[in-house]
Amino acid sequence: MVATIQNTLRDKAWARWTVLVLVASMMFFAYMFVDILSPLASLLEQTLAWDKGDFGTYAAGEYLLNVFGFLILAGIILDKMGVRFTGLLSASLMVIGAGIKVIGIYWAEANTVGWLNSWWTDMPGSAKLAMFGFMIFGMGCEMAGTTVSKILAKWFKGKEMALAMGLEMAIARVGVFAAMWLSPIISERFAVNGVNSVAAPLIFAALLLVVGLLNFFVFTIMDTRFDKQLVAIGEAPSTKDPEDEFHVSDLKQIFTSKMFWIVALLCVLYYSAIFPFQRFATNYLELTLNIDAAEAAGLFKWFPILAMVLTPFLGLFIDYKGKGASMMLIGAIIMVVCHSVFAFVLPAYPSKVLAMITILVLGVSFSLVPASMWPSVPKIIDEKVLGSAYCLIFWVQNIGLCLVPLMIGKLYEATGGYLVPMIVFTSFGVLAFILSLFLKVEDKRKGYGLELPNKKKTTEETPVFATAAETASAAKQNQIVEESDEKGYRQESAEK
Repeated sequence: MVATIQNTLRDKAWARWTVLVLVASMMFFAYMFVDILSPLASLLEQTLAWDKGDFGTYAAGEYLLNVFGFLILAGIILDKMGVRFTGLLSASLMVIGAGIKVIGIYWAEANTVGWLNSWWTDMPGSAKLAMFGFMIFGMGCEMAGTTVSKILAKWFKGKEMALAMGLEMAIARVGVFAAMWLSPIISERFAVNGVNSVAAPLIFAALLLVVGLLNFFVFTIMDTRFDKQLVAIGEAPSTKDPEDEFHVSDLKQIFTSKMFWIVALLCVLYYSAIFPFQRFATNYLELTLNIDAAEAAGLFKWFPILAMVLTPFLGLFIDYKGKGASMMLIGAIIMVVCHSVFAFVLPAYPSKVLAMITILVLGVSFSLVPASMWPSVPKIIDEKVLGSAYCLIFWVQNIGLCLVPLMIGKLYEATGGYLVPMIVFTSFGVLAFILSLFLKVEDKRKGYGLELPNKKKTTEETPVFATAAETASAAKQNQIVEESDEKGYRQESAEK
């Protein structure tokens, strides 16, 4: 039995790290596709007659169907059908959505999308079709995010889990760098009659999503074999216990948790000040610094670099030293400072050096908050409903990510500049800071252990910050040991 356990795929370093590469590459391509048009906002206005409002509405489309309940359904699908089915479904949805978006932009450049102008005349036909494709893609992308988290928890159980999750986030965020860097280059390379192409970078990113789908197929082969091994060693049952299945009534545990809502609101405020900002950042730098789109994209492409480098190390720090709630607080403060600079200082003193420093520092915030937030959720939510909790947090987050780009685009059109939008981003940071304080107070009062290390010093003791499931499991094992000792004592007495 021991030899079998040591020979499972999870215990082979090459296998578990191969799994990380396969699923992380899929998320890298997804993140790249999300922002592939962000550096081309001005080109969309010039060639396809989009305005800032159209761009904001298109960007909001990524989250629209998730907001109207798909993410909750995604959690049920994940719990019911498992990571292989859900991962293949999410990757397929991303490819389908990307294809629709490519068709909309490609047809528009070829002037064959005029039939779409006959309805909803407030937006160009290309924006309508691109938005619809982005809606389908967004369903798959958000579902993939939760699926990958569950995959890494499974394959790195008892191993380098925090490091693996940190590396996955880091690899995915490099996709933003790649999009900002490659999109203008590809656009210029495939220019027609002196006009840069919008469709070419989009087609390139869509083809990479197909590669991501193929990578996930390889993962399913490995995971199928791994599941058979888990059943063979008794770590996984051959049939699923009905008590372990998802029940809608289990959601009550989440909705009635004060800490869940603090974390969920903190999440939506923080990410609403980051991801929507990414969509408009290139155009903001272009106008504020009076530079062209390619140079602006070249500046902002460095935003995720510090996040990429720092996130894995921050995950290890939290594992061994803790301070998760403090990290969220510091991250919110950094975000307030950076967006204040974008709102007030940079327009008054347009400096590329200042812009670069602010972008890099904002990347530090982008490391601190996610690295500390996601590992904190298991400390406040029972393991049985943990997957549903993550999906619900993503659902709340998607509400903000859907509405904020739309709001920012409309505010720009109404005010004629980026001052008010940047003040809005700053206000999100202020509210996130207040919620971080509430989180620390509630953690100190109730003892969830957000400031304590994730790494258990011993396996014999139940940590004070264990989840309800962990505490119950530890208590059950102690009871078994006590009963065994008592039985042995009685047997020994009888023999005497």
